[in-house]
Amino acid sequence: MLKTNVGSADRIVRIIAGVVLLALFFLYPDASWRYWALIGIIPLATGLMSSCPLYSILGLSTCPVKRA
Repeated sequence: MLKTNVGSADRIVRIIAGVVLLALFFLYPDASWRYWALIGIIPLATGLMSSCPLYSILGLSTCPVKRA
């Protein structure tokens, strides 16, 4: 499975952004830009999985550091 690298604040922002973008897709059925709103699937999926493949590639993490 993928390593958890998305912190709680980042996760909440991703889920909200994904839901808003997908809502725009369904609220504006006649808009020419409608299909660009499907990009909301990506932040929604990464927020729900708590793992971002791009963060893994770049070596980033927004998770808090665990103290020993």
